[in-house]
Amino acid sequence: MKLLAFLCLSVATSAVAGNIYENSVYRWTDDSIVQAPFKAYAVSPTRIVSDYSARPHYFMPVEKEWNLRNDISSYPRLTTDNKLHAALYNMALDEMVNAVEPDTTLRTGKEWAGVWTRDVSYSIIGSMAYMQPLASKVSLMKKVNANGKIIQDTGSGGAWPVSSDRMIWAVAAYELYKVTGEKEWLEYIYPVIRDSFEDDFATVYDPETGLVKGETSFIDWREQSHPKWMQTADIYNSEAMNTSMVHAVALDMLAEMASQLGKEADAKRYAGKAEELKKAINERFWMDDKGYYGMYLYGRDFPILNPRAETLGESLAVIYGVADDERARRITESNPITPYGSAIFYPQISDMPSYHNNSLWPWVASYWAIANKKAGNEQGVLDAIGSVFRPAALFCTNKENLNLDNGDIATELNSSNMLWCLAGNIAITTRILFGIEFETDGLRFAPFVPEALAAKRSLDNFKYRGATVNITVSGYGDIIARCTVNGRESEPFISAAKIREGEVYNVEITMADKFNHNLTVNHQPNMKAPLTPITWVEDGYLRWNPIEYIGHYKVLHNGKPVATTRQTRYPVESGEYQVIGVSTDGIESFASEPRNVSEKTLLQMPDETTVMKSTEVAYPSAEPLEGYNGGFIELDHATPAVNIPLEIKKGGEYAISFRYANGNGPVNTENKCAVRTLFVDGKKVGTIVMPQRGVGNWNDWGNTNSVHVALPAGEHVVTLQFLPSDENMNLHTNHALIDCMTVIPL
Repeated sequence: MKLLAFLCLSVATSAVAGNIYENSVYRWTDDSIVQAPFKAYAVSPTRIVSDYSARPHYFMPVEKEWNLRNDISSYPRLTTDNKLHAALYNMALDEMVNAVEPDTTLRTGKEWAGVWTRDVSYSIIGSMAYMQPLASKVSLMKKVNANGKIIQDTGSGGAWPVSSDRMIWAVAAYELYKVTGEKEWLEYIYPVIRDSFEDDFATVYDPETGLVKGETSFIDWREQSHPKWMQTADIYNSEAMNTSMVHAVALDMLAEMASQLGKEADAKRYAGKAEELKKAINERFWMDDKGYYGMYLYGRDFPILNPRAETLGESLAVIYGVADDERARRITESNPITPYGSAIFYPQISDMPSYHNNSLWPWVASYWAIANKKAGNEQGVLDAIGSVFRPAALFCTNKENLNLDNGDIATELNSSNMLWCLAGNIAITTRILFGIEFETDGLRFAPFVPEALAAKRSLDNFKYRGATVNITVSGYGDIIARCTVNGRESEPFISAAKIREGEVYNVEITMADKFNHNLTVNHQPNMKAPLTPITWVEDGYLRWNPIEYIGHYKVLHNGKPVATTRQTRYPVESGEYQVIGVSTDGIESFASEPRNVSEKTLLQMPDETTVMKSTEVAYPSAEPLEGYNGGFIELDHATPAVNIPLEIKKGGEYAISFRYANGNGPVNTENKCAVRTLFVDGKKVGTIVMPQRGVGNWNDWGNTNSVHVALPAGEHVVTLQFLPSDENMNLHTNHALIDCMTVIPL
């Protein structure tokens, strides 16, 4: 009977007529998505049929239809004139039920078992906090380690601190608090977030730039988003815009938590840190000529900005106010949008297959839709909704990612029933069309309805702190003409303090059929950047391979442009050099691997050995290893501080790094990145990170990140020491070999 009642409420008497959205590759017409020669349509709110055919022989089959399988009658019920919208919303609810595991955790995707910190957190922020509050809580608790700190999932080079976006957990945990209002939850999450931040302050915050070191949030397959020459130590040393955004937002929320718990000194401290980080983001990443933020700072000793647009970071900046209102509007009008939707980043990498590269991820597109709503961009919202609804309908499931060249699912990896994608799909209805916003003291409504979606639609049985809220929105626009709550004129807000369990609130909102702003969208064809130049130094020149169809080359010295040339060589002196290829239409390649031609000082390690003896070693060796310079020092939890004497003949700024080996795990996953604190003359100057370089690859030696230190002339002592803040995600193995120390004048 419950299911029957739900079905009756899900169908309205008529459908929206004509084209709702159309571009060069697909259109949304009435209850259908048409992408020639394919079509998907909603037979009813509980059934979608598609005739789409993916690339022949691709490993993943395409579902030809979706039919409601689970009882979703206890969840908010959507009533709308458009059957396709109703069916896609119901399909997301149906797949959400599939995603709740027997242990009440949220499964990442059909092909992805378990709980992943970033996946579940972005899903909770999108819609799971209010759709699945218990499963959200259990899932978040599962991502706290034995030390009471947030777990950074396995990732490039052995997880944290190469990957450093775990603070999105804090944003999700606070969103859940705003939904439930449970003081006990706030008291639980506050020390977890605080203590995790204290480790991050010591390890991933750059005192020079004020930004956060580490990999781009969620774009965690290194060759998919970085030049091939970048090692995982280089990725740790890079500073990603979106990861810095995550930290800035989480700091703001930590300050709010501290204030609510009466910890005013903490609140002031964390609010100050949030403002410092937001200022650094706006100073270091904003590109006024492009109208959006750059993707990340990268390089070695003289970092430069990767000018690619990166949609998740741009979205977070707008949604959480890191970008001011003027910049927010410019971002939505400037970020390049391909025919299939917003790219993960733009332009694409030419010689990489589709996954993060050359791809749309529907959950990111949902965040982009919410960002366009916040900025007041009607066309941007409609474009983004279309980019989410198109693949959901054609593939009859919420897929993980789509190829930007053709909109297909033929990428390196994919999954159906993807948690954050179904969560984003739900958020389009709840957060945009009904404008549901959770505040600490109540529930606010700020609908945003593109004119093409003008209609009367209702969302009933929405649960909020024990009460039931039924919401009806009529018309279009982002300006509310009238709001009533239980028949009385009201501001679009329900106070949490006045909520009584079991009460019903009927909210009716009439839009003013107009928008505050008339903004545009930067529609662009999907573009590939030129290949990255490969450079070497020979006979006093920096030389590089020619790149086909290139317009010119840009030569950088110490991170600054010094020449534009069509030749493939440039005379060098001291310092660090790179080359960027620029196409005839102005698209830049990645910068080449930095070549530093300054005189280097190499210092051997004291008390060297040639075999590994640590009990932390996963692949012990009784035979001497190879590839080192005379011997090495083995580092693990029990290793005392390593002291290295250093004589400086001429005072100045120097870069200190180490040659190391770490065979405790693969390059792309697990969690055994080795970390040590660097001191000079007893003063902490930075962190040395030694990521994994391959399982058992103890003869594969590479360079750590470098730490910049001002050194006067004379004798010094450089110290490597393990501190509690250096503990990695493994908690047991924090182990590497050090061959020699390199000192380079800057």
